Amino acid sequence: MDYLLPCFISCLRRTTTTQKKWKIVFFILIIYGLDVVFCQAQYSIPEEMPEGSFIGNVAKDLGIDINRLISGKARVVTKGGRQYVALNRDKGNLVVKERIDREELCKQTTPCSFSFDLIIENPIQLHRVIVEVQDINDNAPKFPTVSVNLKIIENTPSGTRFPLDSAVDMDVGANGIQNYALNPANPFKLEIHNHADGNKRVEIVLQQDLDREERHELKLILAALDGGSPKKSGTVHINISVLDVNDNAPICNQTLYKVQVKENALIGTHLTTVNAVDADGGVNGQVSYSIGQANEAARKGFEVNSGTGEITLLQTLDFEKESSYLLYITAMDIGSLSDTCKVMIDVVDENDNSPTIQLMSFSHTIAEDSPLGNTVAVINVEDADFGKNGDVQCKINDNIPFKIELTVSDYFALITDDLLDRENIAEYNITILVSDQGIPALHSNKTLTVKISDVNDNPPVFMAEKYKTFINENNSPGVAVLTVKASDADWGPNARMSYFLDDSDVMGNSVSSFISINSDNGVIHAIRSFDYEQMKSFTFNVTARDGGSPPLSSQVVVNIMVQDQNDNAPQVLYPVQTGGSLVTEIVPRSADVGYLVTKVVAVDVDSGQNAWLSYKLQKATDRALFEVGPQNGEIRTVRQVTDKDAVKQKLTVVVEDNGQPSRSAVVNINVAVADSFPEVLSEFTDFTHGKEYNDNLTFYLVLALAAVSFLFITCVVVIISVKIYRWRQSRNFYQSNLPVIPCYPPGYTDTGVTGTLPHVYNYDAYMTSESRKSNCKYSTLGGQSVLLVDPSFKETLQRAMKEKNFLDDVGSSELVRTC
Repeated sequence: MDYLLPCFISCLRRTTTTQKKWKIVFFILIIYGLDVVFCQAQYSIPEEMPEGSFIGNVAKDLGIDINRLISGKARVVTKGGRQYVALNRDKGNLVVKERIDREELCKQTTPCSFSFDLIIENPIQLHRVIVEVQDINDNAPKFPTVSVNLKIIENTPSGTRFPLDSAVDMDVGANGIQNYALNPANPFKLEIHNHADGNKRVEIVLQQDLDREERHELKLILAALDGGSPKKSGTVHINISVLDVNDNAPICNQTLYKVQVKENALIGTHLTTVNAVDADGGVNGQVSYSIGQANEAARKGFEVNSGTGEITLLQTLDFEKESSYLLYITAMDIGSLSDTCKVMIDVVDENDNSPTIQLMSFSHTIAEDSPLGNTVAVINVEDADFGKNGDVQCKINDNIPFKIELTVSDYFALITDDLLDRENIAEYNITILVSDQGIPALHSNKTLTVKISDVNDNPPVFMAEKYKTFINENNSPGVAVLTVKASDADWGPNARMSYFLDDSDVMGNSVSSFISINSDNGVIHAIRSFDYEQMKSFTFNVTARDGGSPPLSSQVVVNIMVQDQNDNAPQVLYPVQTGGSLVTEIVPRSADVGYLVTKVVAVDVDSGQNAWLSYKLQKATDRALFEVGPQNGEIRTVRQVTDKDAVKQKLTVVVEDNGQPSRSAVVNINVAVADSFPEVLSEFTDFTHGKEYNDNLTFYLVLALAAVSFLFITCVVVIISVKIYRWRQSRNFYQSNLPVIPCYPPGYTDTGVTGTLPHVYNYDAYMTSESRKSNCKYSTLGGQSVLLVDPSFKETLQRAMKEKNFLDDVGSSELVRTC
């Protein structure tokens, strides 16, 4: 409220006069739902000031700092019509924006003034400024006509009065018409009558008898003078024709006629009839009617029938522009004798103007945490009509958290009436409805769209109150375990989620060593592989935090259950398998059926069906003698032991769990069927020897396999090396430039060879010493010879045939040895 004090002090103490202006400032402070400062200042300036002329320093006069004008976006708001004044924010001066014509603005109304509002925002300050426009002498008096023609009978007695149309001066006060002058002064004198409404009625009074025979025409000049400086005047020429005798003037039945007409009356509407009676008869008794004294608007708006005196409407009326008209009707006979009556026409206001809505200040976006009574908009509502037709009511649509209240004169404030929640409604379309009190009432409306900006007032909410998931043990590190998801009813950055693990201990280690969470999407990953046998479940908290300022967060409990996998084989607790020794159980030969030999005891560290164990006899020396309980692992005799049963009995029992896939353990049990201990001892020694024999056999088999593998690899390496060596030698041989010397084995003759080759071979014969290309090839396939001869070597055919026969007969070993 600190900014109210300077305005209050300023409004009380300023009553100075500067540059032809005077100021009266009064202070009104209203606190109605919101802080609104309303100061009123009044200035006085002459009309017709040039554009840019200084009116007054409104900042100084109202006690407003210049910086406040700039920061508050001070502006001048005129209610309709033209804007004559502009505000210079940098200096706080009011200057003339447009030429001001007092006569156009107020016509004859005095004093003449116009007002406007100075509005400053943040916070809202409203100041009413009234500017009074002083009249200057810029209009000369003007008569309705340039000349007036009068006809006067010669026997008109002295003292007869002849009314004339008064001049009209648009200026007022001292600048208006002050006096009239008649020239020449004889034979008439000028009389001026002042009316209560300020108008002057002009009459010329006959002072001397007229003699038509001496002078049948007179010319006078009537001048109207105003009181301005310099003075201005207007004239009218009066032409008087002297007529013969007409000694009775018309007399009006009423000196004043009052008429009321609605402003929406149609053109041509009959208003009233003026009636005057002339005692003369014949032509001298005929009366004609005309509008004598009236302003320009009245002359254009009405007409009088010269013969009947009926007054009718010439153009539409507007109560808001002119509420009444005064007509002076002249009733004149043919002899220019006349009488004057007044007709007062009052325009009745009709409800023909709808209320107007002007938005003075408006906040398009407000925060959802705005307090009650927060101002959203300031609205000016006006109705150009008067009385009830101009009384307006303003309301808004229902079921919204806003209300509208009257603040100052025609100003309404739209304020918050309830708490806002963007998450429920993010935007309001507020329709302002304005109606007047006329019959029928006229309405106007304007729709404002108010957007609610988000405030971080909603914490994140998880999709579930508690998360629970299962993960198989022996999982791969990095596997996704679970996705936690939270939503935020806020918008934009306030709804952007980030996820974090709360620091806690699990089995003495930080929870972050077991799992991690993606801060963007809430995916929880396993960092390590879990072991059900070490940790069956663990619980931790996840925090979801939004991006607001300050941020809001929520927590949720996550429980991860490790599911058992069949990753552990059963463990045999009894009989104990240690080193190379086996437990030997003794069964007396007198044992009955169902005799308990021993019991295999095993456990599985897995859980559930993975730990359900079953027992079965895999191998036995005599399957018909023993059986194993599938559920309890008890080994019992199936039949009576006889002397024919072997003393040494070896049993192999498989312990298998119920997992998928199942795991098992094998236990070997030696059973001795004997009645005495020495017999059992000798058999036990044989068991040990057999085991040592089996162990030695396994060793020799492994050793033999290793030796065979080594020899095979060595042979492969040697064969590959030889192949590579021969290939390199053949390349060197073919690339040499030495001539090929044929090599013949012993026993070779022109007729044939001795010996035979045990196999079929294919040979290439090269006929030149410088090229490897064969021009003749032999192939022996399946005992058939095929000869391919190049046409350019037909002469070598016979020699090639001999070589072919030679190669077919000579043994390969002899040929190689000879070469």
